[in-house]
Amino acid sequence: MSIKYYKFFDLLQRKGLTKGEFSKMANLSSATMAKLSNHKVVSGEVIVRICKVLNCQPADIMEYIHDEEN
Repeated sequence: MSIKYYKFFDLLQRKGLTKGEFSKMANLSSATMAKLSNHKVVSGEVIVRICKVLNCQPADIMEYIHDEEN
């Protein structure tokens, strides 16, 4: 199971925001931004902060990708 955050970065680009600008707006650390960039687990609180600042829903910034099991 994986959560991918490419939608988040696409949304930032469409709004003309850099990662640095957004991290300041949402009070997110550089470590948290790195986790998002690398599609690592972040807390629900982080998702809420992002959605508040961008006025969006969680589905607008992330997507569940089912990993194939061998």
